[in-house]
Amino acid sequence: MKRRKFLSLFAGVTASLSRTAPAQQRDRRKVVAMVSAFSEQEMEPLRTALIGKLRELGWREGENLEFDLRLTGGDPSAMADAAAALVQRRPDIIVAQGSPLLEAVRRHSGGIPVVFMLVADPVGLGLIQSLSHPGGELTGFTNFELSVGSKWVELLSQASPAVSTLVLIANPGNPTSTAFSRLIEASARSVKLEARTVYVRNAAEIEQAIRSAGGPQHAALMTLPDFLPVINRDLIVKLTNELRMPSIHPFRTFPVNGALMSYGLDFPELYRQAAVYVDRILRGTKPADLPVQAPNKFELVINLITAKALGVDVPAALLASADELIE
Repeated sequence: MKRRKFLSLFAGVTASLSRTAPAQQRDRRKVVAMVSAFSEQEMEPLRTALIGKLRELGWREGENLEFDLRLTGGDPSAMADAAAALVQRRPDIIVAQGSPLLEAVRRHSGGIPVVFMLVADPVGLGLIQSLSHPGGELTGFTNFELSVGSKWVELLSQASPAVSTLVLIANPGNPTSTAFSRLIEASARSVKLEARTVYVRNAAEIEQAIRSAGGPQHAALMTLPDFLPVINRDLIVKLTNELRMPSIHPFRTFPVNGALMSYGLDFPELYRQAAVYVDRILRGTKPADLPVQAPNKFELVINLITAKALGVDVPAALLASADELIE
């Protein structure tokens, strides 16, 4: 009788353990949440870079890691909704891409560690205490130092010396737009370019700005690092090529889609670096102890097909310095 009771008890315990094992396994998974303004197509190689580096560091999706990616398409209301939904889920860490999305996450995060990317001047924006000691729950990687604006002007004037007018389109909702535009306008004036900034909020205003700029001969276009021109890149490329305007952009996706050139970050490398910070935080390092890093690898991409169509004879020295030539 005692033996039957023991076997019955043993069977009950075994069944209980079998039911709780999957739940315990799920509990061991770390949840990495990410919110991005990029499209699914743009995000896929970056997700691959991030997850691939995490795999090298010992994290496996479906085993000890769950990755929750939310794409907003650059819609401000979608950003707020995605940030709120992610925070409500209480992930172990959030990866936030760009200043607007970081701001949206910060409004809700409440103690969740955040690794940010593509945020210019986080100290000046009051997001962190300093680059070396960010403090709080935020750390990550800056976007561009403001001084890169001078480099964009230099490259554009080298590629197309005939340019006499530079039009910069900027998003007034981006807190770094004003600082960028002031520096770029000053740099343009130093090389005898007439420069002006046009603030745009949507596709219609972008089209109006470009068509107005395309009237004078020898006009060129520049965009700032922001989600708004990225999600409208097809329109920007179409109009600048139609109006025979050389253009320079901070992201490779522009010349890949037909613009003249870009000078910007190596995005997959940036996401691999972010994965290292994610790994360290998941293993117990506090974000406050991880310094905010500036980008250290940039790419110059020139579309030679577009250069020929625009009648731009790119100097050999500039071609030789390019990281990628699209032919």
